[in-house]
Amino acid sequence: MPLSAGGPLWPAPTALAPLVWNPAPLVPIVLPVAQPPADVEKPSLPKLRVLHIVNGEHFSGAERVQSHLGRCLPDFSVDADFACVKPGKFAALLDQHQGQWGQIHCAAMAHRLDLRAAWKVRELVIGGGYQLLHAHTPRTAMIASVAAKLTGVPWVYHVHSPALRDSAKPITNRVNGAIERLALSSCSHLVTVSESLRLDCIRRGARESDVTVVHNGVPAIRPPRANTPVVGGRWVIGMVALMRARKGLEVMLDALAQLRSHHDVVLRLIGPFETESYEAEINLKIKRLDLSHCVERIGFSNQIPQELARLDAMVLPSLFGEGLPMVVLEAMAAGLPVIATRVEGTPEAVTDGVEGLLAEPRDAVSLAGKIEELVTGAHDWNKMSEAAFKRHGSDFSEIAMARHTAAIYRNVLNKPTP
Repeated sequence: MPLSAGGPLWPAPTALAPLVWNPAPLVPIVLPVAQPPADVEKPSLPKLRVLHIVNGEHFSGAERVQSHLGRCLPDFSVDADFACVKPGKFAALLDQHQGQWGQIHCAAMAHRLDLRAAWKVRELVIGGGYQLLHAHTPRTAMIASVAAKLTGVPWVYHVHSPALRDSAKPITNRVNGAIERLALSSCSHLVTVSESLRLDCIRRGARESDVTVVHNGVPAIRPPRANTPVVGGRWVIGMVALMRARKGLEVMLDALAQLRSHHDVVLRLIGPFETESYEAEINLKIKRLDLSHCVERIGFSNQIPQELARLDAMVLPSLFGEGLPMVVLEAMAAGLPVIATRVEGTPEAVTDGVEGLLAEPRDAVSLAGKIEELVTGAHDWNKMSEAAFKRHGSDFSEIAMARHTAAIYRNVLNKPTP
């Protein structure tokens, strides 16, 4: 699948860098043991071994995809392990689960262009008998492309978001886009989490036959609710995210400022801030808008379903860069209406007025209007809740995600060598 010129990409390094990994202690996340649906027989197929190459410093959307694949792929005769190039929260959590999500390895990079990690991956492939590599970011695509050349095993690339629109930093986006495009000259297949990303890959030069959509999937966890919201009462709207500029928290605060004089709406922030400087900016905005009394802080939580059950709606006012947000699917699984923006793959999961509501990105008036529709009873909360829950069960389970991913692995490995 040529996306750029082929041939040797980088010179071989002379030695491996020291590998240092000291993850901070974290509380394990407990997820149900993955089980195929009762009417689906467990496949009797030859066992495959796949090594995922991941960043690993955070535990947010992409990392949830990776953890669910590690947990569920064995039900489809695939052993999935992980090599982290930036060990952090994800690496520590996998290590604490002692192999239940797959084995964790360290292939730490000293900097963005440190290719010595590819030689560590080569050692892992040879020692572990891995038949295929699976990369998830531009950085790990670069490492996978070199490791694939060193070992002769094929590799696939998981497109979680558009590299050229992934952050508010244009130079970083261009660098990541260039790295990704160069690496993909040797990639065997692309997996995109949404149809919008599939079309984006094709526009950038990929052949249609080399790109497959596998929607993100999450467990069907629906904790019991203590109560349901009522028109005229207090509404708790939660934002679950790694708080950073692209998630649109500033827009949500502006919308909340518009709503507070007419409606009793509380914004609950669930998740850490990416940087202290961004948190300071948000604190100043909350103070300037006089919103301290209607903004609650939860911070990082490893009990997302339980947090969702305490909300009346989940809001994700993303500005750009979303593939198919895991938290949207987790909210739907919990039977929680979603108020999000029309960004990338989100409208593929949420139909405006059915499973939730869709506002225009960067538009506080539009977002406030959608929240007002819900809290004033323009939409039946119970019907929307049930529609979200049913849509998750039919289209966005982690079992379906693992099944489709395993099928791609087998197709790649069975493809005749040119």
